[in-house]
Amino acid sequence: MRLSTAFMFVVAIALGATAVVLARTWLKTQVRGAVVISKEAPGMSTIVVATKPLRYGMELSDTDLKEVPWQVNAIPQGTFKTKAEILGGKDKRSVLSSIEANEPILEWKITGPGQRASLSALIGEGMTAVTVKVNEILGVAGFVLPGDRVNVLLTRSDTGRGQYTDVLLQNVRVLAVNQLADDKTETPVVAKGVTLEVSMEDAQKLVLAANVGNLSLTLRQAGAGEGDITRRVTISDLSTAPVVAAVKPELQKEVKRDPFSIIGVYRALTRSEYPVPPPEGNR
Repeated sequence: MRLSTAFMFVVAIALGATAVVLARTWLKTQVRGAVVISKEAPGMSTIVVATKPLRYGMELSDTDLKEVPWQVNAIPQGTFKTKAEILGGKDKRSVLSSIEANEPILEWKITGPGQRASLSALIGEGMTAVTVKVNEILGVAGFVLPGDRVNVLLTRSDTGRGQYTDVLLQNVRVLAVNQLADDKTETPVVAKGVTLEVSMEDAQKLVLAANVGNLSLTLRQAGAGEGDITRRVTISDLSTAPVVAAVKPELQKEVKRDPFSIIGVYRALTRSEYPVPPPEGNR
């Protein structure tokens, strides 16, 4: 056998072996990627998720839901294992809070069987809802939407102290604006009434405050903390004019000529003023 033929034969064998190895590696990768985790596999269960975006007030149907495999130790609290748990029976359920596609269906985001998607279903345990009358300015120009967090300010007047503003409540959840309770709406509306979720005591404060002064809302930053340290603001806090000390006419030339400070000295009942140069480092 000629040397060149033997060399080509060896090269062909090497290339063939390489091709086989690469092919087997590719096939293993494809098979591994195509493995579907069975819901009967150890440590696995199912939960119900949405097949499409669901908005406030929508009635749930079979096409809106699907069951997907989920790790047992990672199942969120309040989920449903099967669609039958949600759709079983004659009474339908409705959406209370917006749900996105492939998002797990949680108990608190839908009504109970046969319940309407009403405002009462949105109120948390131990809380109540109270509506505050506002206009397009007091409602942050219409940009307060359901689901936002606001502070409530009270402005009133007093015979002895004039007008002043206090922060009445902080970090209050907005349940509805006018009759709109969809927390995914992106269209600002001119607000005539904003419904807030508060405790019973805070509801009493709001009703009383609405009768003794004017209520305003301030929109809080999304994800902000519980509250800020506040103080009462009065009319005197609105003045920003600097306080200028009066200087005697005979000393004005000296003050203009040099950046001296003025010190007043009292002898008996007589005041004398003297210009004093600042320290060396401040000249």
